[in-house]
Amino acid sequence: MEGSSVLTPPRQELESAVVRFAGDSGDGMQLTGSQFTLATALAGNDLATFPDFPAEIRAPVGTTYGVSAFQINFGARTIRTAGDALDVLVAMNPAALKVNRADVKPGALIIVDSGAFNAKNFAKAHYEADPLADGSLDAYRVLKVDMSSATEKAVEGHGLSKKEALRCKNMWALGLIYWMFGRDRQPTVDWLETKFGKTPELANANIAALNAGHAYGETAELPTGVRTYSVPAAKLPAGLYRNVTGTEALAWGLVAGCELAGLPMTFCSYPITPASQLLHSLAALKSYGVTTFQAEDEIAAACAAIGASYAGSLGVTSSSGPGIALKTEALGLAISVELPLVVVNSQRGGPSTGLPTKTEQSDLFQAVWGRNGDAPLAVLASRSPHDCFEVAIEAVRLATKYMTPVILLTDGYLANAAEPWRIPSFADYAPFPVSFREDPEGFQPFLRDPETLARVWARPGTPGLMHRIGGIEKDYDSGNISYDPANHQRMTDTRADKIAGIARDIPAQTVEQGSEGGRLAVVGWGSTYGPISRAVANLRNAGQDVSHVHLRHIWPLPVNLGELLAGYDKVLVPEMNHGQLVKLLRAEFLLPAQGLSKVSGKPFKIVELETAIRAALEG
Repeated sequence: MEGSSVLTPPRQELESAVVRFAGDSGDGMQLTGSQFTLATALAGNDLATFPDFPAEIRAPVGTTYGVSAFQINFGARTIRTAGDALDVLVAMNPAALKVNRADVKPGALIIVDSGAFNAKNFAKAHYEADPLADGSLDAYRVLKVDMSSATEKAVEGHGLSKKEALRCKNMWALGLIYWMFGRDRQPTVDWLETKFGKTPELANANIAALNAGHAYGETAELPTGVRTYSVPAAKLPAGLYRNVTGTEALAWGLVAGCELAGLPMTFCSYPITPASQLLHSLAALKSYGVTTFQAEDEIAAACAAIGASYAGSLGVTSSSGPGIALKTEALGLAISVELPLVVVNSQRGGPSTGLPTKTEQSDLFQAVWGRNGDAPLAVLASRSPHDCFEVAIEAVRLATKYMTPVILLTDGYLANAAEPWRIPSFADYAPFPVSFREDPEGFQPFLRDPETLARVWARPGTPGLMHRIGGIEKDYDSGNISYDPANHQRMTDTRADKIAGIARDIPAQTVEQGSEGGRLAVVGWGSTYGPISRAVANLRNAGQDVSHVHLRHIWPLPVNLGELLAGYDKVLVPEMNHGQLVKLLRAEFLLPAQGLSKVSGKPFKIVELETAIRAALEG
């Protein structure tokens, strides 16, 4: 590129910026992104992240199948999504460039490791010519740096092999981006010294690479148009903040819910992407009364959690769609015996194995209706990483108050994404202590609370309260096995009425933005909250009559929801599936709701929703 300048122009102030790091799964892109996220949070910006993992465990190096990426949107304003188009793409090889180039804004900056752009890697990425030389990148500003060579030089003298030296390349790239956005390197230096405390040569080499990348930005004659930026701190409400992923917030919310209920927790799980990390997070919280159990399969995990609830703990289990399918018969058992159980479903692309590392919302039908027989339970959905904390508490409350399984829907995006979270005061949460049956007088295991229809909870070993429960239908009055047709009708009605009655115990549905009634309501659930919120805000600022309604309680639905939605001329339901909530709303309220489906494995972009909303308003 021509027109180099020795003088570095003053930093350009931006309201927000979107940066993506992309490379092979072994290039450390997730680690690089997480460190940039930490530095950005410490700088006071609001932010949202989107880690994007390859599905293949060991895809061939240099191929498009093995590309891993980490995206962060940060700014001086409220950030609700990980961003649409990229302002900066750091591509560590040709495959990373090929997979991610379409997301880069025209005129935006692409930084490439030119040392990895060779004939061998072009072939792996299915490039017929060098993309750095064939004119295909003329719409962008391109900074070509031989990061591989620069990293090897930076770590000379630290006793590393060439292979080990090249593993520091991500820190070199991070140092350059730190310089470009004025980020402090010290938190990353501290982290490296801690991570490699037992191998100081690796710590020192990575720190050297980090500093070398930063120094390159300071001293090199960079091409015209490549400059530095300043993103001021966001004006967030006062309080103590920390970065949190959806998985972390979910783990802490489950612990908080059990504390409010006065119960120990027994978490039983089997590893599956993207739900596995919840087991890891809860295993570190033993001091809060958490017992974790990695079962031999999904069925065993669900049954063990039911057994824990029978014994007087709160049983919790988690999985994603394929694992929830395996747990289905056990869920029917929990509904039949009427024990509290929290089931976390971190949704991923399907069907079958589908897209294990990509996000989707396609398990709503499975959660609401996916069991044999009439087997109702409660279903909740979290909307953001930090909202997982609140929804987990609500799941525990409903499960214990109504003696029912509760499915909590999150997804791969929420599980892995991070955002700043203002840590709440635990004193602000009202306890909902569980009451166990102690009195043997007149006891039978299916005595019910007349208001909630929840049966009594008696711990095994309580004097005079010996009882048995099981999956065969039981008599309403005695709890004994019953095949009486009229009794089965009564028990089926009672189980349905109990879940339906939860609608009286949840908040009335509110409008997130806009008015109660008008031309168009955009109704969402789960992780579509961020892009819907931003799209609606943008269009309302442009004078459009559009409102945003977002559901937390999926089943039962809030009692006022039908009346609320009937006040709008049109209802648009965007979801990352082939149209599940929209069918549920049509069935329940006979609404002529319109669906907007996206099943690409990636979240909605704001511009996609703005286009659909305008079309609905004009149509």
